[in-house]
Amino acid sequence: MSFLRSSEPEKIHGASEGRCFLYVLPCAYEDLLKLGFSRNPLSRAQQLQPRYFEFFDLDLAFAVQTDHVREARRLELQLRRALAEHNAPAPLTVRVAAAGHSEWYRGAYPALESHAHALAEQGLIVHRPLRDWLACELAGQGDQLYHRSRELMRQLQGEWELLDQPPLAVLRRNLLDTLDAHAALGIELAPRLPESLLRWYGRG
Repeated sequence: MSFLRSSEPEKIHGASEGRCFLYVLPCAYEDLLKLGFSRNPLSRAQQLQPRYFEFFDLDLAFAVQTDHVREARRLELQLRRALAEHNAPAPLTVRVAAAGHSEWYRGAYPALESHAHALAEQGLIVHRPLRDWLACELAGQGDQLYHRSRELMRQLQGEWELLDQPPLAVLRRNLLDTLDAHAALGIELAPRLPESLLRWYGRG
């Protein structure tokens, strides 16, 4: 489990109410992308790959905002049918449980980009690049990050160097993934971390 995940649960409410997103997450170094729908694309990206900010090209990624889950689901199903010939295996580096193995596509970005333009012309909100939306969502969790950091500091009795010991390797990796995500998305960490943790992170 990551040190900090998006606070909005991945749920589909019974009446399908509330905003939802059709998202497109292209991989950074190959012509492969993930198509899906989610109430929270940040949480979904985190589930797929802890270092989502490096694994996906967030400047090409986008999300189409809808008012209802059923609308996002309908758009995704429509696109899945249209892109059937582009279907590809999920990358080995994504979490197996979260991969959604039937929703990866190769060579499909131009068609999806064109479809997003058409949806925007119909009045739907398209968040592009998705980097900006993700940064706003992550920045909004600043208080949560600070309180989780303080709790971790209490457990370690302020000895952050303990994180460099093998028994805490997983916790260290998850913490670094979280802090590196903030840095990669241009979010200032100083107001969001206890000073001692900020110094530990600054030592690299």
